[in-house]
Amino acid sequence: MKVLLIGSFAESLVNFRGDLIRSIGNAGHDVHVAAPELLCASGLCEQLTLMGASVYDVSLSRTGLNPLADLKSLVSLWRLCRTVKPDLILTYTIKPVVYGTLAATLAGVKYRYTLITGLGYVFNAPSNGVRGILKRILLGLYRVALSCATRVIFQNADDRNLFVDKSLVASRKAKIVSGSGVNIERFAVTPFISRQQGIHFLFIGRLIADKGIYEFVEAARRVRQHYPQCQFHLVGWIDTNLSAIDRNELDRWVTDGLIVYHGRLEDVRPVIEKSHVFVLPSYREGVPRTVLEAMAMGRPIITTDAPGCRETVENGVNGYLVPVKDSASLAGTMLKFIENPELIDRMGAASRKRVEAVFDVHKVNAAMLDIMELS
Repeated sequence: MKVLLIGSFAESLVNFRGDLIRSIGNAGHDVHVAAPELLCASGLCEQLTLMGASVYDVSLSRTGLNPLADLKSLVSLWRLCRTVKPDLILTYTIKPVVYGTLAATLAGVKYRYTLITGLGYVFNAPSNGVRGILKRILLGLYRVALSCATRVIFQNADDRNLFVDKSLVASRKAKIVSGSGVNIERFAVTPFISRQQGIHFLFIGRLIADKGIYEFVEAARRVRQHYPQCQFHLVGWIDTNLSAIDRNELDRWVTDGLIVYHGRLEDVRPVIEKSHVFVLPSYREGVPRTVLEAMAMGRPIITTDAPGCRETVENGVNGYLVPVKDSASLAGTMLKFIENPELIDRMGAASRKRVEAVFDVHKVNAAMLDIMELS
């Protein structure tokens, strides 16, 4: 069977779907992949070709709702489907899910699967204002596109139930897998660095409000008033959406000594290795891949009791869940690790066990192939 995967980030095809691409190819299928500006990224193309995939560019604006740009995206995706002639298409992230599914339907692709990896910042928006308008438009687009899908795959039960309750997808079409999974061989357990110079807390993610970046920084400010030797490490980049932080804010945090900023890293394993506790105070996720990577390397987790995040932590076992948008609670939970450092080793070991049991990428991909009837 000829299978086409479409995403909105070229890098995500390798970083988040690489193991899935290999699994589909190993099952005997012909794999094709597409993303905006993919052919410009020679290194990524080489990696994908080595995985056995054929690569394509597609015209696709990742953010915004410009009707003319989105029409251009729809036509580009339709042409791609007509060129590749896949038997099955798998789309993920908002624009490929909406316009890729519609294009595949118009092009006569028989099997159309979508993967909902998270709901994005628009779903956290209030009903009024610009984000409220965008939210209503997006719900309408989802409703039309997902009516054309063969199956819709979710990464947590909350997202699945929300889409069903809002009549965005029929319950019979909605399936669930345990996130994107993590390669537990690549993300192997590493020993902790010395705690004598203070505990190192680590945040990895896009630098947008909905990831909880402001709560992380405010918690760092509170903790450092009592334990100035502790360090707060930040990895990520300023994204292009309405909740992105301002570069001047980031510079102030660094200048004030609140955070150590590492920028955007191709390989996050070295910075995870030098951390003691991983923190992601996100407002909502599919299942956060960065949390799974830290868990696989044996790090305890602090995250929110929010959809997608709560799936990763058994509260009090491999970490702690805190309320959304509550920097005081987040700071108090950080203090637990500082004042009871034995928790770090115990909960870190529990993180690794939980990943092996639930989030091993080979188990997740087996479930994906079974849903798409590719196994």
